[in-house]
Amino acid sequence: MSMNRSELVAEVANKSGAAKTVVNDVLDALFATFTEQVSQGEKVSIPGWLAVERTDRAARTGRNPQTGATIEIPAGHSVKLTAGSKLKAAVAKK
Repeated sequence: MSMNRSELVAEVANKSGAAKTVVNDVLDALFATFTEQVSQGEKVSIPGWLAVERTDRAARTGRNPQTGATIEIPAGHSVKLTAGSKLKAAVAKK
């Protein structure tokens, strides 16, 4: 089972007593901040819960699975999410 965004907004609104529109705006601002900081190469950390950072991928040679032809894959970036100690502890209890 998974929780989608609208279910998350409803749950946070219920637990915090805030309106759903306020919670939705806060989530939008949170994700915008993550996007801005991580795209600039900054690490965003919420101690105990999670850390989000940009990683670098080196250029490499790959193969087209359909033709077997060699292709050059350019260098790029990826995103790394790391669970914090509180999140890991919560999962371990289940």
